[in-house]
Amino acid sequence: MNIVTGFVVFSITWFIVLFTVLPWGVKTQDEDGDVVPGTTESAPVNPAIWKKFLATTIVTSILFGMFWASIEYDLVDYRSLIAQ
Repeated sequence: MNIVTGFVVFSITWFIVLFTVLPWGVKTQDEDGDVVPGTTESAPVNPAIWKKFLATTIVTSILFGMFWASIEYDLVDYRSLIAQ
């Protein structure tokens, strides 16, 4: 796998993982009981986005490492999966 392919796979995986991590620990203003005027009740109180970015990067790095190893060491023959 070359650098460009690795970057593309990592980026796509990062965004997919981000969308699965975003709902973790979200508490809405309605649940908190303190709705700021001019905002919706479903707006998050503290989204903690930087923690979610860090968690996303860690999870994606693990997944990408497993994918890279499977290609580099021929653990899975992806070409035979496509040929069938």
